[in-house]
Amino acid sequence: MHHDAPMTPLRPYRPDSAPESAARAFYDIMSKRRTVRMFSDKPVSRETIETIVRAAGTAPSGANKQPWRFVAVSDPALKAKIRVAAEEEEREFYHRRVSQEWRDDLAPFATDEHKPFLDIAPWLIVVFKMMKTDDEGQTYYVNESVGIAVGLLLAAAQHAGLATLTHTPSPMKFLTDVLGRPAHERPYLLIPVGYPADDCVVPDISRKPLEDILVVHE
Repeated sequence: MHHDAPMTPLRPYRPDSAPESAARAFYDIMSKRRTVRMFSDKPVSRETIETIVRAAGTAPSGANKQPWRFVAVSDPALKAKIRVAAEEEEREFYHRRVSQEWRDDLAPFATDEHKPFLDIAPWLIVVFKMMKTDDEGQTYYVNESVGIAVGLLLAAAQHAGLATLTHTPSPMKFLTDVLGRPAHERPYLLIPVGYPADDCVVPDISRKPLEDILVVHE
């Protein structure tokens, strides 16, 4: 391979066990991940949140532009402000915007416009996608890049024993205003992070079996 770009040797991760065992161990942890709406107010350290975001920041991105910004909020007053604005949008969604089919699909999850977890969870991580770099440069494959980063964020939280919720109040522009973010950052996702409540329950749903999600050409 001939190129002029500077290169550095790869330092690959090598697990202590065979690939099959290592993959199984990761799957066993992730298979216990559930979306949670009943959070404990038990504190989570800032260091833990920083490390989770560092893990998210290892994601691949178009031209390595890393078009993500994670805004972590633990301030109770700011969380309350976010909740008020989110519930206002959600009220519009549930009572005016949502189609009957969508309403039927949401029925098993027993969700409505009331979002107490926005106050209770010790941290809210608001993910913004960057439509330009901070110095007005171009970004590429923004949705794909940020989506991968969020996946790693959720996995890192799961590994830390924390619960998450991928919350998508619609529209989300209020997050730009409440958090004072610039125009080139657009809200992508609102993720409460914390421990599940002691009495936490989750919908009795299942994931598709492997044969429904995997096609192999061997």
